[in-house]
Amino acid sequence: MGLFDIFSKNKQEDLDKGLEKTKTGFFDKLKRAVAGKSKVDDDVLDNLEEVLITSDVGVDTTLKIIERIQARVARDKYVDTAELNSILKEEIASLLEENNTADGSSFDLPKSDNPYVILVVGVNGVGKTTTIGKLAYQFKKAGKKVYLGAADTFRAAAVDQLVIWGERVGCPVVKQNMGSDPASVAFDTLSSAKANGADVVLIDTAGRLHNKVNLMNELTKIKEVMKKVVPDAPHEVLLVLDGSTGQNAYEQAKQFSKATDVSSLAITKLDGTAKGGVVIGISDQFKIPVKYIGVGEGIDNLQLFNKREFVESLFK
Repeated sequence: MGLFDIFSKNKQEDLDKGLEKTKTGFFDKLKRAVAGKSKVDDDVLDNLEEVLITSDVGVDTTLKIIERIQARVARDKYVDTAELNSILKEEIASLLEENNTADGSSFDLPKSDNPYVILVVGVNGVGKTTTIGKLAYQFKKAGKKVYLGAADTFRAAAVDQLVIWGERVGCPVVKQNMGSDPASVAFDTLSSAKANGADVVLIDTAGRLHNKVNLMNELTKIKEVMKKVVPDAPHEVLLVLDGSTGQNAYEQAKQFSKATDVSSLAITKLDGTAKGGVVIGISDQFKIPVKYIGVGEGIDNLQLFNKREFVESLFK
């Protein structure tokens, strides 16, 4: 077994383990939905609809899945309830493939004389700073020189946490005094990163959503200041969502998408929840790629999201 095979095997095992609560909850509900039934009829489909919605797949995505299964039942005339798992798996996989968003493929970056800049956004408590630390670790492991910017200048804990991650991973952290202008921190971070030949820069931002106008103004200012150092920055605006919050994650995705140009998503804390169905719904409903998923507390447990692997693991 080669080194790549070991990494792949470990990744798959971590994914399977991380989705265990979601799988258990989902299939327990599914068993109850088909209890006493031999074929997929209207009652089974009604029950299945409830199973998907209560698993946080989301109403719109659930209705799409049900319509697909209804069409299949109408075409095949008789569908055994024993076949329902495989049909459901096929239709969910097909639905996710059709949304035309690419999976995260690697931690490689486009070749450039300037650092690749990722602006990280999300409400407090979703695991934003931890995600930045784990991303920094993955980029470092891929041989990249990483700089971190502590632009959440309103919470001392956020800055302290980022500094701890920087020390743990071995990345410089650029920070200023509490209450400093976040855009100034972003400017200093990019200037230092560029001067020192960094490959990637991760900028932490304040996790406030109560006033969308202020949030939009702040993020717009950060972006404008970044462009003075790296003209095409930020290259990515990564929104971090807590998978364990279920429907709240949908609302946050909606609000942040209105406030700024979100280009990728990271969904965290999937190992501690039965609400992993949220990944299916968010991947389907927002035309923004889910790029990373968090399936454990370990530093290696932030994974590149792969739709096919996710569905395979969910239905194992």
